[in-house]
Amino acid sequence: RAALIVCVTHSFKQTLIRRGVCASKIEVVLNGVNLDAYEPQPKDQTLLGNHNLAGKFVVGFLGTLGMAHALDDVLVAAGLLREREDIVFLFAGSGASRDALLKQSEELALPNVIFIDRQPKPAMPALWSVCDVSLISLRNDPLFSTVIPSKIFESMGMGLPIILSLPEGEASQIVRESGAGLVIEPQNPKQLAAVVAMLVEDS
Repeated sequence: RAALIVCVTHSFKQTLIRRGVCASKIEVVLNGVNLDAYEPQPKDQTLLGNHNLAGKFVVGFLGTLGMAHALDDVLVAAGLLREREDIVFLFAGSGASRDALLKQSEELALPNVIFIDRQPKPAMPALWSVCDVSLISLRNDPLFSTVIPSKIFESMGMGLPIILSLPEGEASQIVRESGAGLVIEPQNPKQLAAVVAMLVEDS
């Protein structure tokens, strides 16, 4: 009954059309990022010192630690790289899976994983600044082929390369066409570990 419907992905528009909604009243407005706040910047020295990240290659997952993000597989990848003292996986955020991930990390005795509490939005650019690559991960479920994680835009604004680990769809198309990062198979710890190790050697 709405006069106008705004979708944040083209996939959502097609879904509504298939459900019988008139295409002429559906507009697509993609999410974006405030480039006044999210822009390439030097690494925040205070954060580097506080978390012992100086001289490390930091793989950052910043945001909700939820059941949809397949982060248990990311911890498996971290385990495969545990001998690499120069690589750190940084998780910052809260969510339904946080406690389970903390427990898994402790059980695996991962020396290369750091968890930071959820941060206020104004603090995020400084946190992104200490990362060398942004990890964006979702479960291998066709449902996630239709979404565009907002972290893509934050990472691009910061000038950070992206490792995109989710089903093929609009998000992977954006990353490939922009040359903003690498798209890998979701929930494949061996491939993730290999790509991280490759990026360390390929600035």
